[in-house]
Amino acid sequence: MTPHALDTDPLLVASGAAQQDLPARSLYVVATPIGNAADITLRALWVLSKVDAIAAEDTRTTGALLRRFGIDTPMLAAHEHNERQVAASVVERLRSGGRIALVTDAGTPAISDPGARLVRVVLDAGLRVVPVPGASSLTAAASAAGLREGTLTFAGFLPPGARERQRLLRELASRGEPFVLFEAPHRVAATAAELAGVLAPQRRVVVARELTKMFETVQACPAGELPAAVGAAARGEYVLLVDAAQPAAAEVDAVTRRWLAALAEAMPASRAAAVAAKASGVPREQLYALLTKD
Repeated sequence: MTPHALDTDPLLVASGAAQQDLPARSLYVVATPIGNAADITLRALWVLSKVDAIAAEDTRTTGALLRRFGIDTPMLAAHEHNERQVAASVVERLRSGGRIALVTDAGTPAISDPGARLVRVVLDAGLRVVPVPGASSLTAAASAAGLREGTLTFAGFLPPGARERQRLLRELASRGEPFVLFEAPHRVAATAAELAGVLAPQRRVVVARELTKMFETVQACPAGELPAAVGAAARGEYVLLVDAAQPAAAEVDAVTRRWLAALAEAMPASRAAAVAAKASGVPREQLYALLTKD
């Protein structure tokens, strides 16, 4: 598919991408596939084919993606080792009226990947940054994990030092809120053992591996079984999602029980439990279970 063919592609035409503005003096942060090449969005293809240059984490990886879709936009290398130097060049090109896209090897730039420094420099220079959202292993894994409601903390990759890792894991575990880690295959077995050591044995953990790739797996298990679920011969990139801790059952005193029984005589059990929960602070589910356990 050539850039010209992209302009007339029926799906891209139907999306309206070609009718959208493509402001100059802007950095476009473009998400790319995390596994399945079809993860790419129509808007991402259009932007990548129209910008003046693409700042890529690895030009070989991005080059293969561009060739697949017939895009011949020039590239420049922008990885963690040269990001500071590239940022100055990008800002200069943007100030001259250019349009530059930022991509990483997979997923959304600056989410546990290079790019945050470049984005920050561009913003601090008073220039525009335009997100072109799409694939992200964080959102993909969270959407398939069925986590309980609550604040979701994204911790990304753990620090390399053993003491700092333990401190962070204990802190995350103690909050009781759901949190997400990224892990590489050669470290995931050790991380699984560390997690099992700081979490309550029955706390729910979801292991997502090779998302959108051929051997994708998403499985849930109790924390005590996490090392066995991961296994010793791990392969592929992992996302580990720790669900919220189960709230401890509140004690239901005699007065609350009497109020609950009286309310249940005047209204449906679900409504009685909701009213009693608001007055007593005891979770509605627990009160409802008391009314329906027989």
